[in-house]
Amino acid sequence: MKFFNDLADFSIAEIKELIALARRLEDKPEPRALEGKVLSLLFLSPSLRTLISFQSAMARMGGGTFVISPEMSIHGLESRSGIVMDGVAAEHIREAVPVIASYGDAIGIRAFAKRENLEDDLNDREFRELTSLAGKPYINMESAINHPCQSLADWKTLDDLEVPASGGKLVLSWTWHPRPLPFAVPAATVHMAALRGMNVTVLRPEGFELPDAIMDKARQAAALSGGSVTETNDRSGAMQGSHVIYANSWASARHYGNKRAEDEIKPEMGDWCVDEPWFKNAVSDCRFMHCMPVRRGVSVTDGILDGPRSVVVAEARNRMLVQMALLHRMLSNS
Repeated sequence: MKFFNDLADFSIAEIKELIALARRLEDKPEPRALEGKVLSLLFLSPSLRTLISFQSAMARMGGGTFVISPEMSIHGLESRSGIVMDGVAAEHIREAVPVIASYGDAIGIRAFAKRENLEDDLNDREFRELTSLAGKPYINMESAINHPCQSLADWKTLDDLEVPASGGKLVLSWTWHPRPLPFAVPAATVHMAALRGMNVTVLRPEGFELPDAIMDKARQAAALSGGSVTETNDRSGAMQGSHVIYANSWASARHYGNKRAEDEIKPEMGDWCVDEPWFKNAVSDCRFMHCMPVRRGVSVTDGILDGPRSVVVAEARNRMLVQMALLHRMLSNS
């Protein structure tokens, strides 16, 4: 495996093999599998679970990591081309990324969407530029439009819960948030669930429809797997027969890059906070999923997060396990 950038790059069988490997490594650890291997971690965006889960995954298999982040280690990192660097930035990505990558056997890169130009972010322009400079196997630790490690962990979580693939229903619901957030997690989630073969409903208020490129990709995955993808603002209808509600927040594509315009349409949407009444029409053991961080009392109530429906901690632990599998596949024979 030379890169891990998008679940769409792999067959359903290959994804299932990775999840099976994650289970095997959990049951039968290989503490020396990556002995002598080093994973470079470049964080251009903040992290808690992603950072710790990758460090733990490497350590559990005998490998090592180092972390580079502008807040921690770099006195400014410039990404613009043709710039005269007479300002704060002391490093340019064209030198920094190849150097960082050269110290490891593979590199993980995390770079959030700039949320300025929708077309650039949908095409993952910045992340593609970064990976083109690496010259080593690379892992997408979240880019402008994708979060494949989270989705691989979520697929395993759904399997662990024995949520049906064929005939299972997942509702991906928008929830209120004080800031416009990227499309990476919702885009990856709707694609993952559709590729798994589930019936997926995107639930969102007017003005927060997912871009056509995201929905089209998910529908193509559903066509391969036998699943389906729909979109609605009808909460009661969306939750009918749902096995899982996956909550997330994302920006308005209509007002992308314009927070003031988005803020003007959000005041009446404060009730988009997941609470027990949402589950009235779902199956009795419908579960709540969220990639975290999650804002209590804003996106979901304490009662749901602290109750039996929530599997957010299990999701987070699965990040480490599936990343052990992909690192094992990427580095153990290199």
